[in-house]
Amino acid sequence: MPAFRNDIRNIAIIAHVDHGKTTLVDAMLKQSGIFRENEKVLERVMDSNDLEREKGITIMSKNTAVQYKGIRINIVDTPGHADFGGEVERILKMVDGVLLLVDAFEGPMPQTRFVLQKALNLDLKPIVVINKVDRREARSQEVIDEILDLFIELEANEDQLEFPVVYASGRDGLAYLDSADEPHDLSVLFDTIIKYVPAPKGEVEEPLQLLISSLDFDEYVGTIAIGRIERGKITKGQKVVVCRKDGSTEQVKVGTLQIFTGLKRTDVEQAQAGEIVCLTGAEDITIGETICDLEYPEPLPFIDLDEPTISMQFVVNNSPFAGKEGVYVTSRHLRSRLFKEKETNLSLKVEQTDSPDNFKVSGRGELHLAILIETMRREGYEFQVSKPEVITKMIDGELYEPIEYLIIDVPEEYMGSVMEKLGARRGEIANMHTPSQGLTRLEYKIPARGLIGFRSEFLTDTRGNGIMNHVFHGYEPFKGEVRGRTRGSLIAWETGEAISYGLYNAQERGTLFIGPGQQVYEGMIVGESARTDDLVINVCKKKHVSNIRAAGSDEALRLVPPRNMSLEACLEFIADDELVEITPKNIRLRKKILDANLRAKGKKKNS
Repeated sequence: MPAFRNDIRNIAIIAHVDHGKTTLVDAMLKQSGIFRENEKVLERVMDSNDLEREKGITIMSKNTAVQYKGIRINIVDTPGHADFGGEVERILKMVDGVLLLVDAFEGPMPQTRFVLQKALNLDLKPIVVINKVDRREARSQEVIDEILDLFIELEANEDQLEFPVVYASGRDGLAYLDSADEPHDLSVLFDTIIKYVPAPKGEVEEPLQLLISSLDFDEYVGTIAIGRIERGKITKGQKVVVCRKDGSTEQVKVGTLQIFTGLKRTDVEQAQAGEIVCLTGAEDITIGETICDLEYPEPLPFIDLDEPTISMQFVVNNSPFAGKEGVYVTSRHLRSRLFKEKETNLSLKVEQTDSPDNFKVSGRGELHLAILIETMRREGYEFQVSKPEVITKMIDGELYEPIEYLIIDVPEEYMGSVMEKLGARRGEIANMHTPSQGLTRLEYKIPARGLIGFRSEFLTDTRGNGIMNHVFHGYEPFKGEVRGRTRGSLIAWETGEAISYGLYNAQERGTLFIGPGQQVYEGMIVGESARTDDLVINVCKKKHVSNIRAAGSDEALRLVPPRNMSLEACLEFIADDELVEITPKNIRLRKKILDANLRAKGKKKNS
């Protein structure tokens, strides 16, 4: 019979983006006493990545642990954005229960449905936490009814339907079970976790089985494998065998062996079944592989991950400015970095093409790929990327495409224009209701390609007051053509430095993306045209100098401030014949064919 580890609980916190997971973990860490009284602690301490802090979202799953009443609670903080769902899927094999965090006003959202479905399929015990109950618009009881409906819709079993509910304010570090209770701290939440989350079980005396669910890297000790011991025990210095995904095996020796204690790792000599551990010594190990006893190499099955839905071409930079700003610029560097990312970013797919300078990279969504691009840019890589394209399938001779489930919260006065835009993008309305006065919630099923470039239009149409979230829904028959970008590009005529005089004349033709003093090259996109066709303009044009001066003609030129294009905005903007040039210092837009005459010949040939 398997033994239970009553001194341990393994739990993951899952939720939709911005529902307060990381803030709640902050409060749990503070109240567990892992920080000194005089220690200065950052907000969202688990979001240690620079990009996570800048964007205000969790990107990578991370482990921590707290002590409560002699029991160690291993906690995994997970991303809330649908594009990083692979980070959630891979760590659910490490835990026995989940804290499902739901905003007391917003209720269940697309990612809530996605992560809950994964947890229910693995038969994990859910605890529902209604967070942000201190919000003025909180509607806790209605949200609980919506959550129950979601559980029933996802075909939860009877045990899962009997979920406990905890009301909390992660920001204030308070929790209670009933509105009549007087909350003081999070002890109610800790007690609920210990009571309802099953203690991990496993045969301690049986041969070792340890499933790797995460990887880390340290420049001193190398690769750090993180996983849960499903069976047996592991000792520092022990010789073990790594069971590869391809069926092969490799003998390695365990270097350091650690467990999580707060935000740190503590060295231990031995760990047993049910524990989440970090170990070194297996340099080439990847996520999903199993560490076993030498005499009994029995690999464990790994969770099936959802397939990517969007792909892009990553190309070696060949612009006139290539190699001037990047450190890693060759195809060898690009290939090595992409395949290294594939080892830890499991929902990413990298394929080689006919060209050695071109790689097809597939991911869960635009943000998923944009984070990879931004990370590589900051590491010193220089390359180009193409317009995102959806991945279609042929099923029984019929073309199928990925469909997203879209939820939009929009003020009533902007609802008409938003619905009109979604209709043109082949969106089908699934539900509509009013969660609060003056705000309408629209739920749509829409092709994934219909959402490419929609976010910027949506924010413009709603004056920045709308909120949109979406998650992969499934594959359905092809919905027909979707209208793409309605405006052309403003393209630089020659290589040189942008001059105020040239920009002043060009700004009448559309919206500029650059300012004076910026270096441009022929074929570089410098703005958005006011018309449907592309327009070649001379932003390097200087004013003709003469000896004659006139009071009116020599006034200072007034330039409209250029539109600041973020990486995500650039990926949404580009057309099929355009690329985004990525360097550590700049993000530029360009035509694939830089020469205007060659572009004209190609267009004429294709027409």
